[in-house]
Amino acid sequence: MSRAWNFSAGPAALPEPVLRKAQDELLEWQGVGASVMEISHRSRPFIALAEEAETRLRVLMTIPPEYKVLFLQGGATLQFALLAMNLAATGQSADYVLSGHWSEKAAREARPYVRVRTAADASASGYRKLPTFTQWQVGADAAYVHYTPNETIQGLEYPNTPDLGGLPLVADMSSCILSRPLEVRRFGLIYAGAQKNIGPAGLTVLIVREDLLERSQGHDMAMIFRYAEHAAHHSMLNTPNTWAWYLAGLTFAWLEQQGGVAAMERYNRRKADLLYGCIDNSDGFYRNEVDPGSRSRMNVPFFLHDPKLDERFLQQAEQGGLMGLKGHRALGGMRASLYNAMPIRGVETLVDFMGDFQRANG
Repeated sequence: MSRAWNFSAGPAALPEPVLRKAQDELLEWQGVGASVMEISHRSRPFIALAEEAETRLRVLMTIPPEYKVLFLQGGATLQFALLAMNLAATGQSADYVLSGHWSEKAAREARPYVRVRTAADASASGYRKLPTFTQWQVGADAAYVHYTPNETIQGLEYPNTPDLGGLPLVADMSSCILSRPLEVRRFGLIYAGAQKNIGPAGLTVLIVREDLLERSQGHDMAMIFRYAEHAAHHSMLNTPNTWAWYLAGLTFAWLEQQGGVAAMERYNRRKADLLYGCIDNSDGFYRNEVDPGSRSRMNVPFFLHDPKLDERFLQQAEQGGLMGLKGHRALGGMRASLYNAMPIRGVETLVDFMGDFQRANG
């Protein structure tokens, strides 16, 4: 078997040791006589697994005790609507920072449930430069302020976290969670689809300050939509995605073995610097159009100087064991996603290929 270097934006590569551990335990997990996918989510062994996964995540992210950790279904896209339903009163406003495709979609999906106001908008730059925190226009009456720290498609990332004082800061961290340390207390709510830095698709991790759970009490909505109900039932209000929860726990253990999120930040910076260096030093053969101060470490979009070379580049890349490099259909070009599970050796292989391709086609 020969595994390719997987640069897909999501579902994305998982750490190979995690996959091998899951392979070893697929038919029988922990001596229970069945796969972890086959046992009850209310059994003692699975509850112990769930509690251990949460504990590992709390340690990795230094999550304070006044925050609840939920393991939910529906992807981050479902949270676009649910967070508005749970955090805003009827007729209340929420402020959104528009920095790219996913933040725009988050605002659009929230509009049936909250009055959406634009706190900042990067569209004038063609989503090539992020508005600074000082440019955000945030209302003191906002139910919350929403932003997307890392835009997966356009390849923009805020390198640090704003401090909004008493206003709840809500962040879609699907593509950057666990890639660097965070001060969780600066946030009211963090949510992330698992399929980039946590595990397989089908699981969403949500970290919410406990007092915010009370906001939904005055709303008329089904129980399944209430964060407070999921918290009260320890994320088992209905049958959870047990397989994804199990793999998330293995990924958290793997991250601990790598030295935690501080070590991952250093590692991720090395990978990003290597790829951006290749692009910037190519004399225009490759280009990244994002302002250097807004560049993402997780997702690197780039373009060839001649689009006619795109198909040749992708075909030869796949032949060389490099997969998932085709850019998003909304942007075109190429995109390399450098999530935690991507080893630096994979980025070195990509950079070597890009150099060879330039020499052959320049």
